[in-house]
Amino acid sequence: MLLAFGLSLWYPGAVIIRSFWKRLLEDTLASTPIVWLAGVRRAGKTVLCQSLPNIDYFDCELPSARKKMEDPERFLGGLAGRRIVIDEIHRLPNPSELLKIAADHFPGVRIVATGSSSLGASRKFEDTLTGRKKDLWLTPINLRDLSDFGGADLDVRMLRGGLPPLFLDASASERPYQDWLDAFWAKDILELFRLERRASFLRFAELLFAQSGGVFEATRFSVPCEVSRTTIASYLATLEATFVVHVIRPYSGRRSSEIVAAPRVYAFDTGFVCMFRGLSRLRSEDRGALWEHLVLNELHANLQRRDVMYWRDKRGFEVDFILPRKQEGPVAIECKLSREAFDPAGMAAFRRLHPRGRNFVVSARNASIQEKCFGELAVRFVDLPELIRQLVAPTG
Repeated sequence: MLLAFGLSLWYPGAVIIRSFWKRLLEDTLASTPIVWLAGVRRAGKTVLCQSLPNIDYFDCELPSARKKMEDPERFLGGLAGRRIVIDEIHRLPNPSELLKIAADHFPGVRIVATGSSSLGASRKFEDTLTGRKKDLWLTPINLRDLSDFGGADLDVRMLRGGLPPLFLDASASERPYQDWLDAFWAKDILELFRLERRASFLRFAELLFAQSGGVFEATRFSVPCEVSRTTIASYLATLEATFVVHVIRPYSGRRSSEIVAAPRVYAFDTGFVCMFRGLSRLRSEDRGALWEHLVLNELHANLQRRDVMYWRDKRGFEVDFILPRKQEGPVAIECKLSREAFDPAGMAAFRRLHPRGRNFVVSARNASIQEKCFGELAVRFVDLPELIRQLVAPTG
């Protein structure tokens, strides 16, 4: 199976255009004065911004750029009618002030602001600019991206992950992944959150990567990380705010038979999962869980929302992902490498409690689309691109 990737990325000997993200950013920027471009470190935010035509680019890691913005009115007045990028905006003393002034007093200016943390996750952001901005979340490589990288075997995407520099690195070295964690601590955590105990925090992140997709219990991490349960909860909130993990909470209609606590925690990228599980090649038993991660990444990239959930009852029946949708009812999604591996028991148990909504089995193989009934349970078997088309299209 071949997958695909998109945006403009420059690496030695390569120019790669990530067209999906470039088009999405252009469309978002045309409809709002401020775009907050979020995403983890090295996801490609800077190069995506630099690929836009007719852009004035400012890198806030440079003292000269920060000095220009000390007087926001003067800075913005010289850019009337322009489209500008303010990269690493969290390096400014008061980032929200500049953005608020731009939105309120310079309507002709269009701004893309980037940072590794979600806007509002840090104490530096005093104004969340509600109603003045739109958020755009740049995820790791998605299906539409990979073809722009020349196509890749599914195992390659799973093993190397979806951060462009690491995906293109065929060395299979641990060093780039460790360097990423070191930079994440130094540039995102210390500057934005002022957490202490570096070793404990990074140990926690590594354990989450290794156990990605499992049910989270804070007490299991306290001893190996040598911190309290409360500190573990704080660490998890920080990793979620910075898009490094995704906390998938249980869906429930508050029936006594349903699990209402115990979230699942997924690492943001399969490359880090494989690295911290010690996988240099994939076994058949590894691929199913990693396929689940790729489906989740695709949902995030295309739907631009984090409210993906899962379902489980006290008898052990479960459904991989649930998308809450009030009008049509919750969408149920099972992830299987091949559709023959699907057992309808979990989805049938879910639909007995929540009868309204569509049911999908998304597989990496057997790409033909079909519908099948298991008693009263109607299920659509689809590949991943078709799942996204079905979810994005109006339901009527």
